Parts: sequence; C-alpha cells; structure tokens
Amino acid sequence: MRKILAFTLAETLIVMGIIGVVAALTIPNLNQSTGDREKVAKLKKEYAVLEDAFGRAVATYGPISRWFTNLSADDDAGVIAANRMGEFLKISKTCEQGDSGCFGSGVYKAGGGNTFPGFSKAYLLADGAAIGFSIISNDCSLDFSSDDINPTLNTCGSIQVDLDGAKGVNEYGNDTFEFLITKSGIYPAGGQNTTDGDSLATTCFSTGFSCAGWVIENENMEYLKANGGKCSNGTELSWATPTCK
Repeated sequence: MRKILAFTLAETLIVMGIIGVVAALTIPNLNQSTGDREKVAKLKKEYAVLEDAFGRAVATYGPISRWFTNLSADDDAGVIAANRMGEFLKISKTCEQGDSGCFGSGVYKAGGGNTFPGFSKAYLLADGAAIGFSIISNDCSLDFSSDDINPTLNTCGSIQVDLDGAKGVNEYGNDTFEFLITKSGIYPAGGQNTTDGDSLATTCFSTGFSCAGWVIENENMEYLKANGGKCSNGTELSWATPTCK
C-alpha cells in the first residue's frame, strides 16, 4: 500500500499562527512606510505649488520687499501676501484669522506640547492641504541662515502647511510643516545651513518644528521612528547620516 503524506491539523494551525505573527509585526511598518512616502511626495508637491505662486506674484506685483511698504495701521502684511499669492492657487475655501475650516479647530501636537498654526489668512486648497500666511518682518530682515550666502538671510515670515487640512493627526513634523517666505523665494524651514537645520536635535527631532527642510532634502521621515534622532539600532540621524538603515 502507498503511504499518503499530509500535514496534520495541528501543524497547519502552527504554520498559520506563525504567518499571523509575522504579518502583525511587518504590516504596520509597511503601512507607515507607504504613508510616509505619500507625505513626502505631497509636501514636495505643495512646495512646488507655493514656489510657483510666489514667482507669479512677484512677476505681477514686483519684489516682495515692496509689498509691505507704507502700510496703514489697519493693513496686515500677512493678508497682503496671502491675497497676492492666492491669485495663483487653486482654492476651495478661504479662512480669515481665527476662522476654522482650513486647519483643524483643536490644538496641534508639537513634541511634548501643543500649539496652533497662527496665520493672518489661510486657504484650503483644492487638493485638501491647508496653508496659512504670516508676515513677521515687513522689511524682510529676519535671519535664519548659518552662513553668509543662505537665502533665508532675508526672511519676511512663514507659511504653515497642513497636508490634509483639518483631517489627519494635526502634528508638526508628521502632517504639518513650515516654509519661510524670503526676498528670494519660498524655502522649507530647517534646511541645511540654517539655524534650525544646524540644531535638528532640539528642533525637528524633538519638537517636530522645522522638519520641512529635512523631509524635502532627504525624502524621508525617519525621525518619526527615532527617539530624539537616535534610531533603535544606535544610529544618530544627521545630515551626513539621514537614515536609520
């Protein structure tokens, strides 16, 4: 008689259990990696959109250094910047200062604390991203550079970007990022050779602020998996070592 070989029910259940454990350990990491790649791609897209709008506004209204001259006490430079760049954006909703509907109505996570993206005027774009404008220096004299040739030497203010608007986790460094408005264009906060970019451990890696430069230049969000920039394998994230792998 020929002997028929087969798995027993117990063996089958053991194999299925092992597969389940492996799936439970790997699928969340795969999902996070996919989600992070999507955020990187969308942040780069929003950066391109903002650069394009800024360039068109400058071509129409002249250098930004002239946008905020001779303002009255009732004029808000942030509103002026939003209006002029807004002409070249695809907008689905406009929010004045204090309005809800563009950004989340609650607080935003920032490291171990909370904050809210302050703005003079904000837009919800057609692609679902929220952007809020704020001008801090009418003469664009703020300096966020750490060298003599960095374009962030002449900074006017900032644009807060929430990639998914009021939805999502509403957390800096995760779905919310900052860009700088300068005389020469729009730049991601925390890029190389900037004051925030040179102190990543106390800015992006700890608080989530000024992470846009890291994400765009390195095309990853590895810091979300690292504790204060230190990976589980002992690697310290830096511009020279931008990944935990």
